[in-house]
Amino acid sequence: MKVHKKWVILMAGMTLVAVAGLFASEPSFTCDFSKINAADVAWLITATIFVLMMTPGLSFFYGGMVGAKNVISTMLQSFIAMGLVSVLWVVFGFSLAFGDDIGGVVGDPTTFLMFHGVGADTYLTPTGKVLGGATIPLALYALFQMKFAIITPSLITGSFAERVRFSAYLFFMMWFLVVIYCPLAHMTWHPDGLFLKWGVVDFAGGIVVHASSGVAALAGAIFLGRRAAQTRKSEPANIPFVLLGAAMLWLGWFGFNAGSSLHADGQAVKAFLNTNTASATAMMTWIFFDCLRGRKPSAMGAAVGCVVGLVAITPSAGYVTVGQSIFIAFVITMICNVAVYWRSHSRIDDALDVFPTHGTGGIFGTVLTGIFIQEGLISGTWAGVVVFLYHLLAVAIVIVYTFVMSYLGYWLIDRLIPMRVSAQSERVGLDFSQHEEHYGLSHIGEREIAEYEEYIRQKDEGPRLQEQK
Repeated sequence: MKVHKKWVILMAGMTLVAVAGLFASEPSFTCDFSKINAADVAWLITATIFVLMMTPGLSFFYGGMVGAKNVISTMLQSFIAMGLVSVLWVVFGFSLAFGDDIGGVVGDPTTFLMFHGVGADTYLTPTGKVLGGATIPLALYALFQMKFAIITPSLITGSFAERVRFSAYLFFMMWFLVVIYCPLAHMTWHPDGLFLKWGVVDFAGGIVVHASSGVAALAGAIFLGRRAAQTRKSEPANIPFVLLGAAMLWLGWFGFNAGSSLHADGQAVKAFLNTNTASATAMMTWIFFDCLRGRKPSAMGAAVGCVVGLVAITPSAGYVTVGQSIFIAFVITMICNVAVYWRSHSRIDDALDVFPTHGTGGIFGTVLTGIFIQEGLISGTWAGVVVFLYHLLAVAIVIVYTFVMSYLGYWLIDRLIPMRVSAQSERVGLDFSQHEEHYGLSHIGEREIAEYEEYIRQKDEGPRLQEQK
């Protein structure tokens, strides 16, 4: 039996976590309803379920866009995050993101190691500030935040779809969570975080989720290079999958945004209303703008448009008016549409336009948040100007830091495991070459499969023949 070193590392890590779990202590899960609000708990459990549903929704959304030879691999790259990130979040991820503050940049990894102390009680930081909601258990807040951590690396996969090695992607997901996501979440949402102290507002993840994933996606597309011409020209495998995925994302986004109020209150209702309004506005704007430029209205355009609107309103959903949500969605949709057009005429092969949609939407959504929140530029005060400038500074830091650290991660992992599959693997498709599974077997010819199997046989036998000599 041939043992692959890369899987030895991952299996050893999983074994270590399993054994460590035997020694982890469990806090109390008895709720003190003098502090805990039952309505808030019920709403946050519901919102958490909605947010989790977004990841399989993203699987369908991305899976339908790629060629028929890469549907399963693309869907799995999103779906697998539900497993890997959930485990890492319990072990140390939540601590890195929301543990006791270290320099306003990252959390102490030992604070909640193996969810130590994460139960039905609330938590006060060493500075006396409430972590998460004051009326919900810390464990519920940790679970809610876990779903954000799950979908963020999943978004990145669209940029290097149809050419990334699955095992290398798993290592990058871990790198992204530890080095990029957790510090950004800490700076933005921890009560002692640097961005929060600056007055930067990110209601539900414009910076932490969308800007970071979009920029990391851009770095990945540049690092891995362009797909083969034949792969790039493949028709979308299943547009109904795209519509199904977009619908699941739209529904799940209500938990994503409205749940970020952390209360069953008026702000949650406002975020809910703004989320739906922005998505609807963006869908129609995308369709109308496409038709204005001589294109026909398409299901793909409608799906992408509604998702762009959801991204655009994410950083400001609980703060702006309904009218402002329409304006924000309209402006950002136009920008993203042009960005997609620019990308399609460039050498950058961001396969599913992650940066032009999520990255651009998150960046400009954060900028417009700095304008339209009550404390922002629209207030007409010098303090408002300062708040707006801090939003610009935060965006600039996120762009530079995420790109540099993402590219470094791709480079380091590529030294360990080649990030990109071979030309033969790409030609036969990642469904077969990476997973030995098929979606629409008729799209893969018997000759292609035979040639690929011969390539693998020769590759495996080569080292043995050298040893015999």
